[in-house]
Amino acid sequence: MSRAADVARSWIGTPYVHQASCRGAGTDCLGLVRGVWRELAGAEPVVIPPYTSDWSEPAREETLWEAARGLLVERPPGAVEPGHVLLFRMRKGGVAKHLGIASGAERFIHAYSGHGVIESALSKPWRHKLVAAFEFPQGGH
Repeated sequence: MSRAADVARSWIGTPYVHQASCRGAGTDCLGLVRGVWRELAGAEPVVIPPYTSDWSEPAREETLWEAARGLLVERPPGAVEPGHVLLFRMRKGGVAKHLGIASGAERFIHAYSGHGVIESALSKPWRHKLVAAFEFPQGGH
């Protein structure tokens, strides 16, 4: 099993709080990935600036995707393995701005508005939204 997936699983039940990253108290999808990073690798490598829920959309910039490429190890999105960080485009034509962590070949953990941190099936609708996959440095295994 993947250490990154195990750490992400320990966040299940954390309430959804925009821009937060505190296990048990509140997090959003980016905060979940940041929290897993801290447990696997220590201090976060960059300071995250404040962001709105529509971040990057007005300018049509793939800010999250580019940041992930700079900090994580890109993997083919079709070959999801436990511990991979998954990046989703939530609507056709929108920017990619939702993250999760694969907990199995067909499951992932993510912080979802209105639900908090949950484990979901990587169902066909989610697979259609998946645009990129990454590993934490040194794999998080």
